[in-house]
Amino acid sequence: MNLKLHFFLLGAFLLLCSPLFAQRLTGTVTSGGHLVSAGTVKVVPTGTGTITDADGKYSLTLKAGTYQVSFSAIGLEKKTVSVSIAAGETKVLDMELAASAEGLKEVIVVGNRGVGRTKIESVVPVDVIKMNQVDAITAKPDLMSQLNQTVPSFNYNKQSGGDGSDAIDFASLRGLGFDQTLVLINGKRRHLSAFVNEVGTRGRGNSGTDLNAIPEAAIDRIEILRDGASAQYGSDAIAGVINIILRRDVNHLNVTAGFSGYNDQKYNTLNNVDPSAYYTDKHFDGQAFTLGANYGLNIGKSGGFINFGANYFNQGKTFRAIPDTNWQTNPNAQPVARERRAFGDGSVVSGGGMYNMELPIKGTKTVFYSFGGYNYKHSNVYAYTRSWNYDNGLRANPEKFPTDANGNLIFVPGIMKVQGVPDGSLSANNVYYNPQEDVYIKDYSAAFGFKGTTAGNWDWDISNNTGKNDFHYWGNKTFNASLPYVPGQPIQTRFDDGGFNFLQNTANADITKHFSSVLQGLQLSFGGEFRYEKYQLYAGEYNSYASGGAKLPDGTLKASGSEGYPGYQPSDAVKDHRTNEAAYAEAALDVTDKWLIDGAARAEHYSDFGGVSTFKFATRYKLTDNFNLRGSASTGFRAPTLQQIDFSNTNTTVVGGNLLYTKLVPNYSDIAKTAGIPKLKQETSVNYSLGFAWQAADGFTVTVDGYDIKIKNRIVISGLYYQGDATLGDDLNNLLLKQGIAAAQFFANAVNTTNTGVDIVLDYKKHWDKSHFSALLAGNIQHLSINKINIPAKFKGSPLDSATFFSDREQYFLKASAPTAKINLNLEYGIGKFAVGSRLTYFGDVKELGFGETTAPAGVADPYFPYVTLDKDGTKVKEIFDFKPKVTTDVYVSYKINKTVSWTAGVDNLFNVHPSTNVVKGSVNPNTTSSFGDSESGGPFEAVQMGFNGMRIFTKLAFHF
Repeated sequence: MNLKLHFFLLGAFLLLCSPLFAQRLTGTVTSGGHLVSAGTVKVVPTGTGTITDADGKYSLTLKAGTYQVSFSAIGLEKKTVSVSIAAGETKVLDMELAASAEGLKEVIVVGNRGVGRTKIESVVPVDVIKMNQVDAITAKPDLMSQLNQTVPSFNYNKQSGGDGSDAIDFASLRGLGFDQTLVLINGKRRHLSAFVNEVGTRGRGNSGTDLNAIPEAAIDRIEILRDGASAQYGSDAIAGVINIILRRDVNHLNVTAGFSGYNDQKYNTLNNVDPSAYYTDKHFDGQAFTLGANYGLNIGKSGGFINFGANYFNQGKTFRAIPDTNWQTNPNAQPVARERRAFGDGSVVSGGGMYNMELPIKGTKTVFYSFGGYNYKHSNVYAYTRSWNYDNGLRANPEKFPTDANGNLIFVPGIMKVQGVPDGSLSANNVYYNPQEDVYIKDYSAAFGFKGTTAGNWDWDISNNTGKNDFHYWGNKTFNASLPYVPGQPIQTRFDDGGFNFLQNTANADITKHFSSVLQGLQLSFGGEFRYEKYQLYAGEYNSYASGGAKLPDGTLKASGSEGYPGYQPSDAVKDHRTNEAAYAEAALDVTDKWLIDGAARAEHYSDFGGVSTFKFATRYKLTDNFNLRGSASTGFRAPTLQQIDFSNTNTTVVGGNLLYTKLVPNYSDIAKTAGIPKLKQETSVNYSLGFAWQAADGFTVTVDGYDIKIKNRIVISGLYYQGDATLGDDLNNLLLKQGIAAAQFFANAVNTTNTGVDIVLDYKKHWDKSHFSALLAGNIQHLSINKINIPAKFKGSPLDSATFFSDREQYFLKASAPTAKINLNLEYGIGKFAVGSRLTYFGDVKELGFGETTAPAGVADPYFPYVTLDKDGTKVKEIFDFKPKVTTDVYVSYKINKTVSWTAGVDNLFNVHPSTNVVKGSVNPNTTSSFGDSESGGPFEAVQMGFNGMRIFTKLAFHF
């Protein structure tokens, strides 16, 4: 072998083996004990870079020398270090990145199936709420009310006098229905409550998701997508999506404890001129205690973890009334609220927990994950007042009291109360009682799945998520007056009224890949979903709904069923289920480094009403480096829930001494079919939005987003149609008579609406030395209009029938789902361990109608509009309750005692501001036609967003170990 050949073979050998002796830089990137995937590693001055894999690992091949290597990831602080590598060296450099508080707040994952984008770069508006920052600075102890004060487009009203609605809290976005906002946990669909709002409540005919069943201690942050997203996530996402992200912390114990209570020195019933006319508690009432804890553990050595969060909540009742009843001399006074002597919030005891876990499978790019929890709630609320007799029988309810064979009242201590008699003696005019409703709610959920990345860099996720909600009524401290009295035997005062439950199981498969070689980047996502739902309504015990046949001496039938909330009858009981299959595809394309477009399509099929398809197109364009223009157009839908399809309820009323049964009937019933009420179908929508995001300066962002949402076939509950109305036809009248039903009402796709508005957010943050200042101005201005009412042909027989189907009053009530405007201004200044802050909240105008206490004047265009008579001259005026704009002021101070303990104290609603009273001024004479008590709540205030309980004082301690 010659010399040239030797050199040739040696050179070839060295060339082939050079990778074995090349300089390599490898390592693992972590943050807070977690592996950081999709992080960026960049080398200067070569410009070489790479991305960390699912295990947080990276590897780079470099020449010998010294380099500046930077590590970064979304939501984490960027870090740059100097590295020297010798010839042939393999250097291991592990890097720990600190969480960036500002960056983490800005990053979102909802609304986009791929990697997260910052809020300012998103094609749609998204709010990001850090749970620990919101919970610490308010007296409000529950998640619903905290979000209500933080997010302007978030709509939530605490009910009073609405039966089960007093015990459960639903919310929505942009003034739409509770069931038109989709809720996700860790990006997976959350189940609805089994409860459906009926009469006397906001969102009647709607169900919703009980956010308060999710413990705050388990929540890291909440992402609120304010845009239609049915094409991406399916049914319910017409108004937007609330995505709750659970905590991932490990080796840190966080405990929070708080106490609060109302100090309303004006409207507390103890301040009334005659406190015996009302139920009372304490001057400092509604006292609430909260306790939350969170802790996480590492699992294995590959970044696995499990995190536990739990909360306990105990809140007392509140009682509110107008303090002065001298309405003859004081224009701001009102008569005794005889229908609502226990107006206020019910009591709540609640507790539950959730877990969140991930477990990487060693040697693979696959991760097993699971999350879920349990929550229990007991709420005790008051129904309307029952009065034995007063004012010569005006509005008396003797048929709702237990009596002996001679019709004499049987007084039951501990339940019945006596008004205005110092010695406690009884008379015909001073005995009353308020039935109580005990509601027990149990909520279960569990999800598990696998996610990972293939060799071809396709990200995949397969999961199954199950949730169940059970809602059970009990009548307490009440009576079924129709049951004959048997001397010597105790009178039954507690009844099992029955209830309902709802189960949902959702299986998902999702696949995503990013193609960096397509223009400036293409993200392609597609997947499928299978959902199974089951609903059950179960009857109460016999005595909870029975008609025992007892009568008053004049022959009047005693009211049947337990007072407050009659039990569900066997004819109401039902079991039903359905399935749903769905497939979707989404693509996000960075056409240039300035222009992003996003499109999605989805097809779904329900076993009970058929299929539907939805589409979405969204775009964002960078006019400058700090100014992004964005907009979207989409179609959406909401499937009728099984709760709406299957719920029915029988109530009793006494008219002219006769006991009458009224019933909300399901649409598949003979009565609904005869009335011409069609099967429920999906609500459909067309959503448009246009806005901008502007990074005006360091720490200062401005976003403005306008929207227009048109919805067809919204599901509502109709008015009551009474048997005997000739325009209903013989067939329907005969059927009502045969079934013993005096009046019926229905669920129906009855209303088309348009909701327009604008969301405005100005956010400024400044840090210097040991000081900080923040200012947040966030507002929503909106208007809802009713475009069409779809009246079935059967109910067009007379003007009254048409007006009854969805009355003026119901139209106003739908429009009052949110105030015309809600604007928050949050300010905070801190220096060292101290911080002080304030929050001003403006609530815009809301109008509602009464039931109507007199007929309309002759010749008016709408003779069915509710009217009331003024005391002074007998003039008839429209019964419009106008809740004027109001501003509430919250203040707080916080102090970091040491590295472990922080303390906060403050006052919500510092100046004890209340809503306008729900009465037409000049129409409060109880001896004539009066608007007082003619509202939905029957009390001094309505269930408006600002609340009616007044000033609330709080203190909280937080421990971090």
